[in-house]
Amino acid sequence: MVGNLPNLLTLTRILLLPFFVATLVYKEYQYALIIFITAAVTDILDGLVARITKQITDFGKILDPVADKFFLITSFILMSNLELIPKWLAIIVISKDLIVVTGCIIIYFVTHKLSIKPSLLGKSSSAMQFILIGLVILSCNIENGPPVPMVLFIIVAVLTSSAGIHYVYNGMKVANSENT
Repeated sequence: MVGNLPNLLTLTRILLLPFFVATLVYKEYQYALIIFITAAVTDILDGLVARITKQITDFGKILDPVADKFFLITSFILMSNLELIPKWLAIIVISKDLIVVTGCIIIYFVTHKLSIKPSLLGKSSSAMQFILIGLVILSCNIENGPPVPMVLFIIVAVLTSSAGIHYVYNGMKVANSENT
């Protein structure tokens, strides 16, 4: 059922995105933090509710990661434009996602199958990206607070790059196994 509670929570996260963007653009960081926390809670709840109530749907399996990517890519583009995060990091994050999506499309056209299995490295990368966004917004809310340490930006860059390489490697294995 498409309209179940977990899917509605995921849709809520997507619908929060324009409000999140507006709060960042207008430098209303306290509201950005509230919306970010709300989005994070809906992300946790949608998966938890789906598993507990056994309401896991094919629609939800696709919608949840799409909602995450919308939130992450939008955040990195906007926050790099606002100079809250380095542009080089936004380029790494967005490039990795574009490469992975393009690879999935190519594999689908070659094999006529698509089985997207998130890896532990990919999940860790996304989790660190969300944590970084949260920390940046939090630091914007603390007057004269310390900036987010550069080492965290580097950790996110390394994890994201490693996840991208890992997905490309796995995609090549899938493509090669289908051609033999």
